[in-house]
Amino acid sequence: MARFLVVYGTTYGHTAKVAEAVAHTLRTGAHHVVTVAAPDGLEPRPEAFDVVIVAASVVGGRFQKHVDRWVHAHADALNARPCAFLQICLGVLQRDAAVQAELQAIRTRFLEAARWRPVETRVIAGALPYTRYNWITRWMMRRIVAKAGGDTDTSRDYEYTDWAELRAFALMFAARAVPQPAPIAASA
Repeated sequence: MARFLVVYGTTYGHTAKVAEAVAHTLRTGAHHVVTVAAPDGLEPRPEAFDVVIVAASVVGGRFQKHVDRWVHAHADALNARPCAFLQICLGVLQRDAAVQAELQAIRTRFLEAARWRPVETRVIAGALPYTRYNWITRWMMRRIVAKAGGDTDTSRDYEYTDWAELRAFALMFAARAVPQPAPIAASA
């Protein structure tokens, strides 16, 4: 049984839901999992865990400042253990090469600035919580989504996360990050 830390940053709550889904999946594999919103301080320390997964959403071309600070503060410890980074955003739904390049550039700037080298990075489709936005954000997001041909009914929220794919990722990453002992060969 490995000790996993899942740290997340969320603005409208969807990344917390993603982090909890990952944690639940890991727990079904009999792992000990601590899930925490990225703190303003240094705790929890990655050194207390075998594996770390960080999830953050893209808002305005950046990740949440608490995630950024925590990863910067713990980059050396993170680089010393298996880690994954989950980038949560809506841009992944667009097939425009320029949008995909920008998503990669946002992730690359973040990882390089922090000097963090996770063994796995994934882009996960997020949500469009129109009912949680203030009127300016709702208006702006509706315009952006309309240009991309997306859902524009602002009276409801939309989730685009492929939950089965997310669970499969969590299981695959856990299997790679926590090698199982080789079976003992029977002696003759």
